[in-house]
Amino acid sequence: MKDSSKHRKAELYDHLKTAIMTLGLRPGEDLDESTLSEEFTLSRTPLREVLRQLAGEGYVELRENRGARVSEMSHTTLRDFFLAAPMMYGAVLQLAAKNARPKQIEALKDAQMKFRAALRSGSGEDRAMANNLFHEITGDMADNIYLRPSFHRLLIDHARIGMTFYRPRDPKMAENLSEASQQHDAIIAAIEEGDEPAAAQLAIDHWNLSRDQIEMFVMPTGLDMPLGSVARKTPA
Repeated sequence: MKDSSKHRKAELYDHLKTAIMTLGLRPGEDLDESTLSEEFTLSRTPLREVLRQLAGEGYVELRENRGARVSEMSHTTLRDFFLAAPMMYGAVLQLAAKNARPKQIEALKDAQMKFRAALRSGSGEDRAMANNLFHEITGDMADNIYLRPSFHRLLIDHARIGMTFYRPRDPKMAENLSEASQQHDAIIAAIEEGDEPAAAQLAIDHWNLSRDQIEMFVMPTGLDMPLGSVARKTPA
């Protein structure tokens, strides 16, 4: 019975994580805890345990006497995202090249295989989750207690922003996704070789590719110049 409950909790966690990151559940949307409890055959206590875990990771917000809701995305959120992303990706990949363990590198290669498969025949949701897995692993590789939670929180909104403006029939976007896959391969090689400067530079290149896809939709005009200089600065 205990193992069964643990399995259902894991299923609920994965369901909510995927739904939030792929916009099956929209930012700010209230979660129907009664329905979730029935659907996953969980009592209130294990259900709340899952929600607390998701809240700690930045997926949901817990409100006293008002239940849980999906984490909001506001203009402030987007501003902070665009300012922090290039610096955080650079720090994470540089530390990943320094600290990655062989098993983690193999996991990263497996994640890249999943990403390639999603590009060939998967949905936009498959692509988003495969890309997120790739970057989650690099965050774990960095092995930094301060960066890990912040980076994982950043990845949530990166996935949601990408899903908002994903255009599967746009030739330019398809071309960018192919280039992103090639950059993933280069990132793996830099990490495997322990080449910290190369990994840091690839982080900037990879961020710029993503940024160029979405900035026309969400970039606050007043941030364009300062963010451009931050995002494109080559690490010393």
